[in-house]
Amino acid sequence: LRFDEKVRVVVFKSQVKGVFCAGADLKERAKMDDAEVGLFVRRLRNLMDEIAALPVPTIAAIDGYALGGGLELALACDLRVAASSAKMGLIETTRGLLPGAGGTQRLPRCVGIGLAKELIFTGRQIDGQEALSMGLVNHSVPQNSEGDAAYQRALTLAKEILPQAPFAVKMGKLAINRGMEV
Repeated sequence: LRFDEKVRVVVFKSQVKGVFCAGADLKERAKMDDAEVGLFVRRLRNLMDEIAALPVPTIAAIDGYALGGGLELALACDLRVAASSAKMGLIETTRGLLPGAGGTQRLPRCVGIGLAKELIFTGRQIDGQEALSMGLVNHSVPQNSEGDAAYQRALTLAKEILPQAPFAVKMGKLAINRGMEV
């Protein structure tokens, strides 16, 4: 995607109804030794960093659960659209873990340090409407009977971006991302 000049916007969505991304398979992770866990977390963090670094806008269409690494995937995207019924949370502390794929950096940038700490410390899950009110998502929409309301809104948003000058959009993303790191 990074090198395909025809790609102008990327929308991340799930093929599983009611789930955006439920995070890592904790049963699989429990079977790993410390070295394997370290490698797994590094690879996951690198993947999220690669997604965040894509030169085109990325939109997460959250039509269901986005928990742990699933929310970290959404946070790696530039924009997030959620169904009002979606459930989101960095729930790792409820499992004796920490968010390891960038959530501890990206969530505070989205919602502020105090709210990020509260959400991470408690492992609380929030719905799309709560996520909108705290700035975690750009849009919250009522879920439809097909279960793809967030995806439909994400497509509308992508269609708003497409007519804009591709180079200006890419440079705008780069300037914002680099400026946030200064």
